[in-house]
Amino acid sequence: MKSFSMYLSESKNLHMEHIEDSVFNEGAKGVSDAVNFLKSVVDMLRGNSKSGVDITVKWDGAPAIFCGNDPENGKFFVATKSLFNKTPKVNYTHDDIRVNHSGGLADRLHVALNHLPKLGFDGIIQGDMMFMNDDLGTETINGEPHITFTPNTITYAVPKDSDLAKKIERARIGIVFHTKYTGKSIADLSASFGVSVSGFKNTPDVWYDDAYLKDVSGSATLTNKEVANVDKLIKRINTLLVSNRSFLNQLNKNKSIIDEIKIYINANVRQGVSTGNIRGFVAYMDKKLQSQVDKLKSEAGKKRKQEQKDKIMSFIAQNGAKIDKAFKLHALLGEAKIVLVRKFEKIKSIGTFIKSGDGFEVTAPEGYVAIDRYGTKALKLVDRLEFSRQNFTAAKNWVKG
Repeated sequence: MKSFSMYLSESKNLHMEHIEDSVFNEGAKGVSDAVNFLKSVVDMLRGNSKSGVDITVKWDGAPAIFCGNDPENGKFFVATKSLFNKTPKVNYTHDDIRVNHSGGLADRLHVALNHLPKLGFDGIIQGDMMFMNDDLGTETINGEPHITFTPNTITYAVPKDSDLAKKIERARIGIVFHTKYTGKSIADLSASFGVSVSGFKNTPDVWYDDAYLKDVSGSATLTNKEVANVDKLIKRINTLLVSNRSFLNQLNKNKSIIDEIKIYINANVRQGVSTGNIRGFVAYMDKKLQSQVDKLKSEAGKKRKQEQKDKIMSFIAQNGAKIDKAFKLHALLGEAKIVLVRKFEKIKSIGTFIKSGDGFEVTAPEGYVAIDRYGTKALKLVDRLEFSRQNFTAAKNWVKG
């Protein structure tokens, strides 16, 4: 297992990638891994408890909270992502929080330090804060009063007369845990996905859960038609992979082009398009590179930048058909993913909404994560057009870690 510092440099604090982006992130191996994940998810949704993956829900909370006992001194601490700064910010006491943090973030850490030790768990874990008691509101949705909280983009709503609402109203803090860490010191912690809260102590001061998807209703079972659809998509993916394996590995080594492809795809998502194609990518690159040429004042500078542009555009032109196949692989993986996401959306323990004017519109959870059974690799299963695009443009008013 990699040390956390390696994850931090390579994956931006266990940053998870969309399953379809495996085409560009890891080349041919990435596509093969993505297919294996899809197969395992299908296996799970057909009722096989021995499937090779677990599914967690991406709760839309903020800020990220790290907590547990320091392996070197045994003291309980709370922290944000600054736990992994070159000079770590570790908060064992309220005085530490006052020194290291300020404003709303400090307020949340004070509450976390007061109440999270009551859970009595071992090790170090990470979660997303969903609410403090002061964040809770009451809204009428579809004619029924609900307890609501909006930690980030999504508003979570629970019928006010439910047992769950009563637990949430009593709690001083709400948090969902999803990642665990092991190591002999904070400096060499290793991370793995997935946390089970089954052994945590109960306290009315903390509403907590783990992120594992729980299909208590049995409603998320694929039909034979849906299985056949995903199988057909996987077959098309494997056929394209065979003919494009060598180029995908070559392309994966060209980080500058890969970075531009992913920026181009995200720009498309903002416009309501989930993937790309070679024609659109050529237009995007030509416009971007030409703007870099045009903004230079000296002729020598323009000439050098034009030569760089010509070299890049020549590579793209020479490999246009192969790059387009990579986009097709990206689209097929995305199409298979959506079949599974739609099935997961049938499972909800808490209502999820987006504020719209004076009311609320029903929305799906932020997304889902497929985790291998070793907890070392995870891929996001997110409907990018329905949520990620909203997240790109949402007002960032929440408290960050």
